[in-house]
Amino acid sequence: MPDTPCEVWFYHLERTALDQALPELLDKTLQKGWRALVRTADVQRLDHLDGWLWSYRDDSFLPHGLAGEPLADRQPILLTTDADNLNAAQALFLIDGAEASSLDGYERCILMFDGRDEAATAEARARWKVFKAAGHPVSYWRQGAERGWEKQA
Repeated sequence: MPDTPCEVWFYHLERTALDQALPELLDKTLQKGWRALVRTADVQRLDHLDGWLWSYRDDSFLPHGLAGEPLADRQPILLTTDADNLNAAQALFLIDGAEASSLDGYERCILMFDGRDEAATAEARARWKVFKAAGHPVSYWRQGAERGWEKQA
């Protein structure tokens, strides 16, 4: 468990959908030597992501599993709707309005939201205040005019 509070990074999707941005960030997480837990509030999203992460590129896939499957604790990327960190992930990805629960044991929490959705943007602003008040270092990343992410705050 880290001695420092979990960093919370907000990713503001503007130019691409979650399906394009999430695999890129998960790949970077694995390259760092970390495991990832992807938490969604939408059970149907689990089935979609399960198929998508195997086939999102012709030349690559992201190794992953679902929380309810055998050996979930050994998955480099675990997809779930539950609060438990079954695979001892260092990175927690929150999508589709999923709640963080406890951030204990995580190095980083990545909250991804669709900037074209006013309700999602308002929710992200509210969560920013909550995480900051709780003492978590927070950062805000926005999709740049060129490919990639630009740190805004």
